[in-house]
Order: sequence, then structure tokens, then C-alpha cells
Amino acid sequence: MALIAARDRAAFAEMFGRYAHRVKAYVLRSGIGSGDADEIAQDVMVIVWSRAETFDPARAAPSTWIFTIARNRRIDHLRRAHRPSPDFTDPAFQLEAEPDGADQMAAAERDARLRAGLAGLGPEQREILLAAFYDGRSHAEIAARLGLPLGTVKSRIRLAFRHLRGILGDDLVEESGDD
Repeated sequence: MALIAARDRAAFAEMFGRYAHRVKAYVLRSGIGSGDADEIAQDVMVIVWSRAETFDPARAAPSTWIFTIARNRRIDHLRRAHRPSPDFTDPAFQLEAEPDGADQMAAAERDARLRAGLAGLGPEQREILLAAFYDGRSHAEIAARLGLPLGTVKSRIRLAFRHLRGILGDDLVEESGDD
């Protein structure tokens, strides 16, 4: 292996002649087809040539090292073979349809009313509402951050929603899922 690490082609040819067919036989016994077994054996030999300097004779014999590489390549091959191919008809792969002009106008109007509604809130309510719905903080986190009782935070959110419902009506119910 030291000669192969030094890029001695004759040493590699000797090692190849001794182990290539054994590696292929090992891979074939695991149920992999002949063509794939040839490819795996070739990959193993390329790895041996390119990484021979990493071989440590204190840790293993050359055959053990080579067959460990073969085992790892065989496992990689089996994992790739058993990986399901993506189903491009799955809705997760489908692009959402562009909303038509009327939907875009309605959304823009609703957004403008929401902004106006938020601007009409008191600063305490607006701060808590923004922390809950835009920053994604829990009521307890908001209470701790602002040094307020949890009930006060919940009350301010309820009051803010009542104000926004008056401005947005059914649009707020649809968006929040709250009734």
C-alpha cells in the first residue's frame, strides 16, 4: 500500500489483479447485479488508488481496508437504489396559480384596511399584536418581555381584535380563523 500511495503503477496493477475480482464477487453475493457490481468494484479500486496514503497498517490489513471500502460503496449503492423517486404530480411540487386581478385588488384593499386598522390601535395594543402575529411570540413571551401580567397581554389582544373586526369585518375572521 505504501508503494501505491507513492503512485507506483506496478504495485497498483498487482493489487488490482489480486482484489478487483474478489470485490466484485463480494458485491455480487449481496444481490447487486453484474453491471452495478462492476461499477462498484471499479469505484473501490479508484478509491484505493486515490486514498492509499490514508491506509494505516496499524489499524487493519490491506484486504480489510479494501473490503471496508467495498462494503461502504455497496451500502451507498443500495441506499440510492431504494430511495423513492419524487412524484412530480404531488401538489407540493405544483406551482400555485396566479391570483386574478380581482383577487389581487381585493387583497390590496384588505391590506390597506388592515394597515389603517393597525394605525388606529393604541401603541400598547399595536406593540403586542405585532409581537404576537408578526414576530411569532407567545403570549407568555410577550408578557415577560414587556413586564406585563399575562392577562393584560391577552386582554389587549382581544381589544385589538375587536377594533380590527370593526374595520375589516369578515376579512379578519377568514384570515385569523377566529370567530
